[in-house]
Amino acid sequence: MPRAIFENIVIQKFESVNSLEFCKYTSIRFFEILFIEKGEGNIIINDHKVSYSDKQIFILIPDDKYNLEIEKPTTVSAIKFLNSFFSDYSSKEDQIKVNEWFKKIEVIFQGANRTSQIQLNSKVEETSLLALFTVLCNEYTNDNLKSEIVLESVLHAILHIISRNVIVVKAKNKKSKIQDILNYIHFHIHNPEKLSKRHLATQFNISENYISEYFKNKMNIGLKKYMITYKIKLAETRLKYTNLTITEIAQELGFTDSSHLDKTFLNIKGVTANTFKKNNS
Repeated sequence: MPRAIFENIVIQKFESVNSLEFCKYTSIRFFEILFIEKGEGNIIINDHKVSYSDKQIFILIPDDKYNLEIEKPTTVSAIKFLNSFFSDYSSKEDQIKVNEWFKKIEVIFQGANRTSQIQLNSKVEETSLLALFTVLCNEYTNDNLKSEIVLESVLHAILHIISRNVIVVKAKNKKSKIQDILNYIHFHIHNPEKLSKRHLATQFNISENYISEYFKNKMNIGLKKYMITYKIKLAETRLKYTNLTITEIAQELGFTDSSHLDKTFLNIKGVTANTFKKNNS
């Protein structure tokens, strides 16, 4: 039976445990950040087994399946939140906040290595993240506090640090020029000026006349089509996890209008964006 929560956000901390009874290998219906403060064992995510140790972070999204195989007493904090945590906004100012959130965390959702642990870049960030988790746990468990504003702000900071480290890890593990180009496209997908053939050619020291051919030879897909397909993947994430309108998503991702997004979505996914949103609401 899938695991569910009934609040917008739930924070739990388990100190030096040898097992977690709630942690069955079933689908989750929420987003989750696991911070392993200390301990050793394995985490199984979507049939992939990954070892864990001190100061490691794992990101889970709806429909993921996971459980922990604890080998040494483990201290772990879990932040669980619903998609409504992002979508309970109505004003223009709040919609801007939603967009900013997704720009920070979409690199997590779309990351190829999401089932691997996220290594923090420095001891300073480890200390900062541990402090933020402590603030979040204290704020959530104390009924005299439990301010939604504080919870949102601290979670925002945690997600920002995590997304920053995802980008750093990618940069440190460059395997090839084509991987560098892909990472660059993903990071600058909201900035069309930086994704022109001329700019990419200059950035990666490739002839402007050759870069499209180079990309297709390496990826078996055209440069322009890859960018459009990636944008549709980002649109899919927004349609599933926010209440942003198709018009707002189209504007955010650089489509001419909602009809342009709808038509492109249909060409790539086989259904319109509107139908996809209804099917996943």
